[in-house]
Amino acid sequence: MRVAVVTNRDVTGVINRFGQPLPQPPEPWTQWECDSVVPALQEGGHEVLLCEGDKGMLSTLERFMPPDSQGRPTGFVFNVAGGTQGESRFSQVPAMLEMAGVPYIGASPLGHELANDKVVTKILVRDRGVPTPKFRVMHRGDENIGDLRFPVIVKPLREGDSFGLQLIDRPSDLKQAVEGIVEQYAQDALVEEYIDGREVTVALLGNNELEVFPFVEQKFADRAPRLMTWGAKFGTAEKASKVCPAQIESRLATVLRDISMATFRACQCRDYARVDIRIDRFGQPFVLEIAANPSLTKGSSYCVAAKTAGHGYSSLINRILDVAHTRYFGTTIPPNRR
Repeated sequence: MRVAVVTNRDVTGVINRFGQPLPQPPEPWTQWECDSVVPALQEGGHEVLLCEGDKGMLSTLERFMPPDSQGRPTGFVFNVAGGTQGESRFSQVPAMLEMAGVPYIGASPLGHELANDKVVTKILVRDRGVPTPKFRVMHRGDENIGDLRFPVIVKPLREGDSFGLQLIDRPSDLKQAVEGIVEQYAQDALVEEYIDGREVTVALLGNNELEVFPFVEQKFADRAPRLMTWGAKFGTAEKASKVCPAQIESRLATVLRDISMATFRACQCRDYARVDIRIDRFGQPFVLEIAANPSLTKGSSYCVAAKTAGHGYSSLINRILDVAHTRYFGTTIPPNRR
């Protein structure tokens, strides 16, 4: 089958440079992901095109995978795009594909919006009985904090990859942190209570029935702060090690699976996702957020979990494609289309 891997390595393909820009530094995993996903799909027997998710995307896709004589799709998009600019950049490529009638993996525009807006995520999961840290949305930093207890986490309301994430110990430092988020990211800040404890990620695969991979625990050792900041992921900060399977007692493991699946459903994710959870010293888990299209680089938490579950990298990528194909067409990809 013809599969276009749509990404955003080059963000110059716009009509105007206008609106909220991409955060800086850029997302480095984009190129790493493409370098792995493309050969994995080729290994699965597919004809693969690497395509920019910009203003020329639909013309490129129409040439690469024109409809058949009855107007039905002849290809699929493996969407790993992060968007180019604006407030809803993660939804841009899915929205264009929906309009053009092109099937693709991962969350819909709505799913991306629900997962990307951290406050909306919290409201949705809290309504389903899923615990999440107490929070406030702030624009100035001197708003009433209510019953929030310090230390707190401050981060942009609608970003991924831990952009801008910081730990604030004292109320006197909160205003400066919030103002910094608003100035740098052109959006309000989410201020939430810091959960001091273990950090576990839960990777899920599927739709009607969800496969929950073995849990991955981020081990910080003696590093401070004990947070998955941007620097800890991609920069020069000391990296957290990943332990998989995480040592979780059976009763808590059941709770983690249940709240992760509930979060997936609440945020209308599709095909695959990753839920980030903190477990406090009393053993109480709190959902922090969900990644609707998590990183598929080989060293990512999602892929580490999948490997522990027995999925080789190539088989995982092609399995995600199969899951999405089944969602659209009711069957896995026929052998004669590989």
